[in-house]
Amino acid sequence: MLAIGLAALPAAAQPSPLQVFLARTVAEFPGHAGIWVKHLTTGESAGIQDTELFNSASVIKLPVLVLAFQMADRGELKLDERITITKEDLRGGSGIFRYHDTGLQPTLRDVLLQMVITSDNTATDLSIAKVGGVAKVNAWLRDKGYAPSTGSGPGGGMRLVQTTGELFTKYNALTPTDDRNGKTNSDRAYWLGEISARATGQMLEAIEKKTMASPASCDAMLRMLRAQQAGQRRLNHYLSVPVAHKTGDFPPVLANDVGIIYARSGPLVVSFLGNAITGNYGEAEDRIGRFAQRLVEYFDK
Repeated sequence: MLAIGLAALPAAAQPSPLQVFLARTVAEFPGHAGIWVKHLTTGESAGIQDTELFNSASVIKLPVLVLAFQMADRGELKLDERITITKEDLRGGSGIFRYHDTGLQPTLRDVLLQMVITSDNTATDLSIAKVGGVAKVNAWLRDKGYAPSTGSGPGGGMRLVQTTGELFTKYNALTPTDDRNGKTNSDRAYWLGEISARATGQMLEAIEKKTMASPASCDAMLRMLRAQQAGQRRLNHYLSVPVAHKTGDFPPVLANDVGIIYARSGPLVVSFLGNAITGNYGEAEDRIGRFAQRLVEYFDK
């Protein structure tokens, strides 16, 4: 990508050092990657394949969280409401609620927290239902300017494709001869959601700047994101500064992480989407971690 003779380009067309760094990172990633970063103090930003739509996995839970807090701000939801979890509510995959006795009664705030920090799928479907369903989430995304285009629009976009229950029903129906990883990589009927790195980063920026909901709600969301329990080999792996982030996992072929790194030089929004991974999954995660480490060094130099 960079072997085109940069010196021959006019000065205005010369990529910035940050753009060159991102391009090299994407080229070296063992899969298909998209990245968008923005330093919220200096305003410097760059992206590579940042408007392309990727398989979101659990990162699409971020707009569900934001919508719930906006509705709470308007008095349409009560975060301290107790929700009884029934056997029919339980979902497989990530999370902890499925390991508890049925009849557990967490608050809606607890449910949202688990949707974020353990990426709990039971919590996710309960949250989607509370905010009005998949169609309501997507209508809200369109209203806020996050509707996905073909992937070539200004910010790419975000869309919730289905609930986790609907998604896992499809996966459970696959036969041993079906290409499960192929479905995850390229069949959007098997995606929980679709997102671009830039649109996701812009939503995180709005949360950090307290414009996505009330200041108190934005602070609450950031506390949840900073309590993240998953993806410890990704953005925060090699960092000694706080990170508020949301992961998306579908081993062995998908590892996403998006968040805000609180570098010494100021908050740094990072969206790293890694799809169609080949080779060792842990090594791919480590590459995301090393990227974040070098990115912080770039800005904190």
